[in-house]
Amino acid sequence: MVEDALPRAGGEGRSWPAAEPDFWRQVVEQLSTALMVVDPAGRIVAVNSAAERLLGRDTRAIRGKDAHELLHRDTDGGTLLREQCPLLRAMAEGAAARGEGDSYVRGDGRLVTISWSASPLTDGGSFKGMAVLFTDITGDRSARRERAAYTSALEDLNERLTLVAEITDVLGQTLETDDALARLGRLLVPRLADWAAVDLRTGSGQVHRVAVTGPAGRDAGLEGGRERLPETAGADRSALVQVLHGGDPVLQNEQSVQGAQDAQNEAETTAPPGSPLAAAHSDFLRTVGATSAITVPLGSSQQITGALTVVRTDPVHPFDAADLEVVSDIGRRVGLVIDNARRFGRQRAVAEAMQRNLLAPLPQPGRLRLAARYQPAPAGSQVGGDWYDAFELKDGTLALVIGDVVGHDLTAAAGMAQLHGILRSLAWDHTGPPGAVVDRLDDALPAITTVPMATLVFAQVEGHPDTGPWTLRWTSAGHPPPLLLTPGGHAQYLEAGQGLILGAPVDTGVGRPDATHPLPPGSTLLLYTDGLIEVPGSHLDTGLDRLRSHALALAHAPLDTLCDQLLARMPPGSTDDVALLALRLPAL
Repeated sequence: MVEDALPRAGGEGRSWPAAEPDFWRQVVEQLSTALMVVDPAGRIVAVNSAAERLLGRDTRAIRGKDAHELLHRDTDGGTLLREQCPLLRAMAEGAAARGEGDSYVRGDGRLVTISWSASPLTDGGSFKGMAVLFTDITGDRSARRERAAYTSALEDLNERLTLVAEITDVLGQTLETDDALARLGRLLVPRLADWAAVDLRTGSGQVHRVAVTGPAGRDAGLEGGRERLPETAGADRSALVQVLHGGDPVLQNEQSVQGAQDAQNEAETTAPPGSPLAAAHSDFLRTVGATSAITVPLGSSQQITGALTVVRTDPVHPFDAADLEVVSDIGRRVGLVIDNARRFGRQRAVAEAMQRNLLAPLPQPGRLRLAARYQPAPAGSQVGGDWYDAFELKDGTLALVIGDVVGHDLTAAAGMAQLHGILRSLAWDHTGPPGAVVDRLDDALPAITTVPMATLVFAQVEGHPDTGPWTLRWTSAGHPPPLLLTPGGHAQYLEAGQGLILGAPVDTGVGRPDATHPLPPGSTLLLYTDGLIEVPGSHLDTGLDRLRSHALALAHAPLDTLCDQLLARMPPGSTDDVALLALRLPAL
């Protein structure tokens, strides 16, 4: 019997009263979990006290009512279609089911979120309805929503901090303003904004819109082109004008953006012409369909370089105060980068001008022909100490020099000038072989120059300048080898005569090596710096093979064309400046 199988209470031998008529009714009533019984048609047959309390309804008021129609609602409190009710589907199948997140409406109209479990009730194999246990998880759901909101806020904060860190890192890799602004636009759009615009002060009381980035990338049509707009008084209410005059960063929502545009329209129609700068900015916001915008200064309050404006066009996701703080931080960092880039640009221009002016004109002795080129480092890099020289010695011998001073700044350019002058003096005063001249230059280096280290090739072209025969005598201080192109389509690197770079410790008493090689009539000699053959990430042998191939293809071109084309065919990615010196001997 069931009674015999049940445990005994308190060890006193009394049987558990499971068979008593009212026992299971008492169990149901004392359950702390709400219970509802529905018949096969979905009508409420009975509920326990916990269900009455949870639903805020008396048993007599709900018995016989359709449970779905009476209780089940969508999350907004609206009527839920019967085919969308998982409990009704379970009843139709006569199967157990469970669910979480459904909404029931209480007697006072308040919605509660429930978790439920339903089991079919059968009698002799006949389906009699469902027993539904349900609990109120409204508080749990609110807590989950709070946790989700907190997690989302943390993720959003992390994304903003990551963006700021990426901008700082990426912009720190360039010292070219245009390159920095292009990188900035790619980082801001679309991660933070739909549009971004940068206005820079030109230093002459004018403002230039230098960059506009949208969903499709850089939009030159919305940039300022050659237009420079005058700055106006700080009394102008435009967000851009206020920020450029030291005002606080400005956050504009949809209403304030539209208000600014309406005010500008009114000023244009009912008053004297207003600020062209404010009008241009208002036109920009109108053109891109701005619903929310942030304008912040670039730089600090002591040094405002320009302004950054970011725009969103979706009214559902406007900028907020947290976005304003992030964009303000970005503006400070970008301003610093642009200020550094401008300072670097001025220094680079001075160094380049110095370098070009110190490169002496080339002689043209007899029928020998010379050409040379100097190409500064590409955008984003610094001016180096690459140089060339050619001059005649006392006895009429032609001297050729190609060199590279360690460093990439004004100091390197100044060091190049020092070596240039000293080497000329030593070579003119000393009639010995190239190695001896360079030894004397190496001795003088620490005493009368600021150059720590340098490489060079110093060569002498021996022979009559018109009739030859010609011989090349040279020494190399750690420099790439000269390339000799001879008639018949041959190209040879002259790798002999190699010694240590200038400034390296040397074994006293051991002179620098000299090498000699005949120069056939009609041949071409190329002296060059490593910027012509070195590309970061590429092997040096690849660069040497590339130069040989291009030089052979151009061997019969005029000397100026040869030099121009060798520079033009350099692969992208070079970060160094280039000096190139070419000698062509007459064909007898």
